[in-house]
Amino acid sequence: MSQFDVTIIGSGPGGYVAAIRAAQLGFKTALIEKYSTLGGTCLNVGCIPSKALLDTSEHFEQAKHSFANHGILIDEPKIDVERMIARKNEVVDQTTKGIVYLMDKNKVTVFHGVGSFESATQIKVTKQDGSSEIIESKYSIIATGSKPSSLPFITIDKERIITSTEALNMKEVPKKLLVIGGGVIGLELGSVYLRLGAEVTVIEFMDKIIPGMDGALSKELQKVLKKQGMKFELSTAVSAVERTGDTVKVTAKNKKGEEVSFEGDYCLVSVGRKPYTDGLAVEKAGVDLDERGKVKVNDHLQTNVANIYAIGDVVAGPMLAHKASEEGVFVVESLAGQKPHINYNLIPGVVYTWPEVAGVGKTEEQLKEAGVAYKVGNFPMRALGRSRASGDTDGFVKIIADEKTDEILGFHMIGARAADIVHEGMIGMEYRASAEDVAMMCFAHPTFSEAVKEAALDATAKRPIHM
Repeated sequence: MSQFDVTIIGSGPGGYVAAIRAAQLGFKTALIEKYSTLGGTCLNVGCIPSKALLDTSEHFEQAKHSFANHGILIDEPKIDVERMIARKNEVVDQTTKGIVYLMDKNKVTVFHGVGSFESATQIKVTKQDGSSEIIESKYSIIATGSKPSSLPFITIDKERIITSTEALNMKEVPKKLLVIGGGVIGLELGSVYLRLGAEVTVIEFMDKIIPGMDGALSKELQKVLKKQGMKFELSTAVSAVERTGDTVKVTAKNKKGEEVSFEGDYCLVSVGRKPYTDGLAVEKAGVDLDERGKVKVNDHLQTNVANIYAIGDVVAGPMLAHKASEEGVFVVESLAGQKPHINYNLIPGVVYTWPEVAGVGKTEEQLKEAGVAYKVGNFPMRALGRSRASGDTDGFVKIIADEKTDEILGFHMIGARAADIVHEGMIGMEYRASAEDVAMMCFAHPTFSEAVKEAALDATAKRPIHM
């Protein structure tokens, strides 16, 4: 029986990063993955492939609508869906092979098969051919991630009624795409096909899109996406989804209580994700799950069984790849006797539409609910020379600071490169910077980041220079 110091079940961004860090710290490390490729949802059917399609569709959108304004004259562009998907697959293949290289480089032993507990220290790996072997591990980390959620009355046929996984492998551009759910995944994939020519309608139960982010971002993103042609049906509760041939009908009730219906040739069900523990046999190890199927852990990400830990989407908190990676490092460094650090308040959230949307720290709604006195600084992207030069004038930067101390409490942005710029706010908050601290720094000109300085000036003294 093979013996290891640390065994990780699941090779997503939480699992493979934990494996690398464990090996770096001198642990004899094993990684178990049920699929033939490493990388989990993020690399195979999530973050990476969706960004590849978003970039392709953005190039197409610019060629169709923006090139002429720059003096670039081309014939009417056409989309080759087969080539688009092939390129996406090439990106995924390169990325997952990179993980294999990293496992080899760090001497991590990889097992392909379903990992299931036989006891608190023994894990069975069942391969696709039905054969199995049992390994012994001093410590185990559950990193099995999540899978798309649905609604109990919806039958996902993976052809016309689809999840995000199938939306990444379409053979055609939908004529009319219905998206159930106005969260990150629905808006990103809806944007892909909107740009390629689909009529996209988003049906959302809540009264706003991206409900977990700052309300100002929600309003601005909806306004921008409506301008791009996306339709929204908010405060609308779906009650039925039925397919007849190549037509999908969605029945719902609007905020007035009236029954409404929508028809399309595809329906993307994007109502969130749920923890994935199928086949893990946690009961054999004595590990407790909560009422939602998530693995219960303490502040050290330790389960009720002392030598078993859990990270990522399978535990509480935002279902984000970067959160899972940080948790993986946190666990193995703790096992090595180090004192690692995760600030859960400062895990950025990003929506990769265009313009991008990003936020970190407290939202204005959260501060109001907590009764915290605060002040707000705003700066519109349209006031920047860099924005006008590129034509990316939608959006703003919003900085929320403590009314008395001026400490930055929240950073929220919609605009070009928001996914990258949000880290300026995160770093400032990690070091407990005041808005004045940021306002006094010298930002390169012309850049999109200048909006951060201007918003800080607005927050600390209501004296932005360019507004």
